[in-house]
Amino acid sequence: MLLFLDVDGPLIPFGAADRAHPLYDGPLVPAAGASWPPGPRPAAPVHADHPLLARVDPALGPRLAGLGCELVWATTWMDEANAALAPWLGLPALPVVRWPDEDEPPGPLHWKTRPLVAWAAGRPFVWVDDEITEADRSWTAAHHPGPALPHRVDHRYGLTDTDFRVLGDWLAAL
Repeated sequence: MLLFLDVDGPLIPFGAADRAHPLYDGPLVPAAGASWPPGPRPAAPVHADHPLLARVDPALGPRLAGLGCELVWATTWMDEANAALAPWLGLPALPVVRWPDEDEPPGPLHWKTRPLVAWAAGRPFVWVDDEITEADRSWTAAHHPGPALPHRVDHRYGLTDTDFRVLGDWLAAL
């Protein structure tokens, strides 16, 4: 079972007008099956290039790993997700979806939908993103032979307990 994971929105919340986003600085715990490399543990992910990284809750790493899926970065961050986020989340380096260079045809379908269905190659998958629409769900259902859950996360709050319940219930039903 694959779990395609976007960064901006699901892991880095933004845009909530009703509350301030919490900032995290540890403690860090590696996810199941991962271990810290020799040397000091990662510090809070504060980078000039990515000033919002401190909004990433490090507890999400163990929760995502606990779902029992093969985690795959499905983000424009590409390899930067492994460099900046995986250590903070206590995760090992994850596979990264490489996006095609050609432009997607105009329409309601998200530009990630076709490449993710192709990457899954018929395997069951969950796709966690903040830009999924009904068009993506319908297209996936029509073009992917295996079970798939394109799950939209509210970008204002990122992954929540409710999202994890939805993912866990769907995975358990398989």
